[in-house]
Amino acid sequence: MPHDVIMPALGMAQDTGKIVAWLKQSGDPVKAGEAIMEVETDKATMEVEAQADGFLTGITASAGDDVPVGQPVATISETADEVPAPSPAPVDELQDVAPSGNGLPEGRSIIMPALGMAQDTGLIVAWRKSPGDRVASGDVLLEVETDKSVMEVEAGHDGFVAAILAQAQEAVPVGSVIAIISDAVPESPVSRSLASGPGPNQNPAPEPPANGADAPPQPAMSAAPRPASKPARSTPPGPDMPAAGDRILASPKARRLAQEQGLDLKRLVEHGVAQPFHVADLETLRTLPAVSPTGEASGSAAHVLHITARVSTSGCDDFIRWFAEDGKITLDPASLWLCFAAAALRSAGQPGSDQLVLGVDRPGSDTVHYADPDLTRVSQPQPVEPEASADLMLRDLTGSLLTSVRLTAGACPVLTIGRDDTAYILSLDFTASQLTETEAISFLTDFAERMQEPLRHIL
Repeated sequence: MPHDVIMPALGMAQDTGKIVAWLKQSGDPVKAGEAIMEVETDKATMEVEAQADGFLTGITASAGDDVPVGQPVATISETADEVPAPSPAPVDELQDVAPSGNGLPEGRSIIMPALGMAQDTGLIVAWRKSPGDRVASGDVLLEVETDKSVMEVEAGHDGFVAAILAQAQEAVPVGSVIAIISDAVPESPVSRSLASGPGPNQNPAPEPPANGADAPPQPAMSAAPRPASKPARSTPPGPDMPAAGDRILASPKARRLAQEQGLDLKRLVEHGVAQPFHVADLETLRTLPAVSPTGEASGSAAHVLHITARVSTSGCDDFIRWFAEDGKITLDPASLWLCFAAAALRSAGQPGSDQLVLGVDRPGSDTVHYADPDLTRVSQPQPVEPEASADLMLRDLTGSLLTSVRLTAGACPVLTIGRDDTAYILSLDFTASQLTETEAISFLTDFAERMQEPLRHIL
């Protein structure tokens, strides 16, 4: 299916765009994402990418030409020799003043800009100005969703917001008038949805004939100032996409890639990822745990929560040195940390009557498990059978070049201890089924405080 390459509008006040250079010639093969031409905006020269694979054909404008926004300048066809159907002739001159028909105030028409070459509609995320507000040319008027982000769009004219003709969360065809800015304070500012009535230069469809005769063919409504419009493409919903009332905010490109790759954007919502979603968020989506047929995430790949802390090494170092000098006991730092961790875990919510089993994992060594290290002598923790189920794993990286790691969820929370010249770097990885957020914060805070002042544990 051929794809029109149109001149995008990169600003609300932009009527034309200048083609600086074609990077591909007619008949050349192109791939989606490959730059095909350079367009000059009011701020910079921008490369414009192809939105589909195929062959570049039917180039209608040359380098140096000023082309009205929305007008097709080429076609991406399935074959190199395919000749596209002729496009409607562009309007000779773009209208800048909205007529007063349809009960609308007079003023300058603000259109929905085309922010991508294959974009047929734009989603209004939010209006930053209200009807009747004064605006300057550089003021942000609204936010529009693009294929990569939510973009702030400036008013482009000084004046007053006389009319808003589409509401937040409405998808508006490119080139349609979405607002009017008047020079004078409007007597009766207008605010309505896109569906509630035609905009400037749009005539309501006539009533069907009462006698049941076939109605004469009606010309397609064309919203100025877009010279040549085409109907918005219908995109099939992705897997398990919510109903319109529960719309997920995501860029068109992110939606398209999610649909093509069978990814469910609702899972990002469930895991608290901030909307609107962009292409980069799809990588996060791919790392989320697989969902079983019952809808539960598999335990081996549960979503991992991560909190960190940083503590000076002086407290533990001084305590171990004092133990060696006064008690003639060489204390393994991990033994001390086991005591602190068990006590902090018990304080965070583990019932005191339950046995706590903590494991110590060091690179290159076997994992060893200990029972209730906070209830035994600090220098003599009691090991238990390797198959014992651990309540917490202590990963000691202080003897390696690593200072911190963040891995997949284990069978229990994992406390990682790394070290640099002056501080211990503490990181706790856990899942919601292992610790609540309150318990995790309480545990790591208590553990860090014990490392900072070891005598607190004894006293």
